[in-house]
Amino acid sequence: MSTYKQLAQEERYQIKALLGTTISQERIAAIVGVSPSTISRELKRNKGKRGYRPKQAHENALARRKWKAKKQISAKTWSLVEQELREDWSPEQISGRLKLQGLSISHERIYQYVYADKRAGGTLWKRLRRRKKYRKRAGGRDRRGQIPNRRSIDERPQIVEERSRIGDWEADLIIGKEGVALTLTERKSRFTLLRTFPSKHAAPITEAIVELLKWDARIKTITFDNGKEFAGHQEIAFALNAGCYFAHPYASWERGTNENTNGLIRQYLPKDRNLKEVSSEEEVEIMDKLNSRPRKCLDFRTPYEVFFGHQTIALTS
Repeated sequence: MSTYKQLAQEERYQIKALLGTTISQERIAAIVGVSPSTISRELKRNKGKRGYRPKQAHENALARRKWKAKKQISAKTWSLVEQELREDWSPEQISGRLKLQGLSISHERIYQYVYADKRAGGTLWKRLRRRKKYRKRAGGRDRRGQIPNRRSIDERPQIVEERSRIGDWEADLIIGKEGVALTLTERKSRFTLLRTFPSKHAAPITEAIVELLKWDARIKTITFDNGKEFAGHQEIAFALNAGCYFAHPYASWERGTNENTNGLIRQYLPKDRNLKEVSSEEEVEIMDKLNSRPRKCLDFRTPYEVFFGHQTIALTS
């Protein structure tokens, strides 16, 4: 008999009585009218030091059935989960976002779902973000030379640390196999802008920063890395009417928002990628993915919603 059938309480007492004989489990299954695997599973789950106890076995089965019914997650919800996994959202981001909409599903449960899908030959696991270990440089003197008229982060207004307003940006470059990518991240909202270049010459990067930010009148400050590609900071400050500051050498934590964003961008632009080949369409796609992804630090709102002051947008399948 191959069809699975849940055992009734009287059948469990029947199993208990038959276990006291010398007949095999296969024969017990035939007498009770279930498959041999049902008997095997029943004994494995419920046979303890005191042997098989039918009353406790039935109580445990009812409890498991009740728990499964309580924890049942609808196919529609799993469809939403899969949709956002394919948008490169993390399980924690999906869980937090669904919670805002009254849907309760833990990020651990989503991980279980992803790996069950993997065992079944699915590909959802490939959407999980890869984490790499980074070796931090242990300080030392700055060997890259000095940028004329640079203003230290020590002079930056204290309010920037508070993340209480829109308009404070951080800037950096990420390096590819060939070419570079300029990244700009707004501190409060984590709203991100991206532009790739064939080289890290200061002139085109200066022009791009002005172009990317001039549309927003709220800009107040920009904090740069110490690379010479940002030597045009005075031109940027004048064009945008903004204060420009530089972090201390090898103090990446002073631009933690931007550094974290760079790590997210590496999912799409790994170190071995030729950034000269990145199209403007791909740049827009990456920015859209990052800015439409809910963040735990934003109470699972998206950078787009916080930056533009929009209401939370419900997930739809």
